[in-house]
Amino acid sequence: MSVPPRLRTARTLIRLAEEADAAKLLRYRVENAEHLAAWEPLRECHFFTLDHCLQSIAEGRETARLDRGYPLAVFSPDEETMLATMNFANIVRGAFQACHLGYGIAASEQGQGLMHEVLLSGLGWAFGDLGLHRVMANYLPRNQRSERLLQRLGFEREGYAKRYLQIAGVWEDHVLTAKVVAA
Repeated sequence: MSVPPRLRTARTLIRLAEEADAAKLLRYRVENAEHLAAWEPLRECHFFTLDHCLQSIAEGRETARLDRGYPLAVFSPDEETMLATMNFANIVRGAFQACHLGYGIAASEQGQGLMHEVLLSGLGWAFGDLGLHRVMANYLPRNQRSERLLQRLGFEREGYAKRYLQIAGVWEDHVLTAKVVAA
């Protein structure tokens, strides 16, 4: 496993969640359930329980230990509030050295440049310490905020996938983008 990051930005602390963070994760999930529902898979009731949060944290830490993914939590500087998530998932090593990027932000934090700040820091770590060559991020064609964010971060459009992921119970098309480490 690469050393899990503990990244600081001007307004956040980014790290793997720990068991002690389960209540913060639960609060983030519950408070943002409606806001995130349009961009995520359908969530069953148990997703919004402390037990599921504990299970998610344990699974995330194991995924990181195996260097298969890094589901990172974004906290306020005092670590009292979870503000966002950033996940480097499906890491493939060997000749590929790539992963998929996923992210979400609390409704209360939108429109303040926070996700750009967080992703800029996370991508620096992914291309640096993690040693990745390519990070792929896909978005729903109607998600103009993600489109603009990814463009600002230097992601380039590489394709269009019909019925790519099941989001909110519907198979949705996605725009496929990627960012490759600077040569």
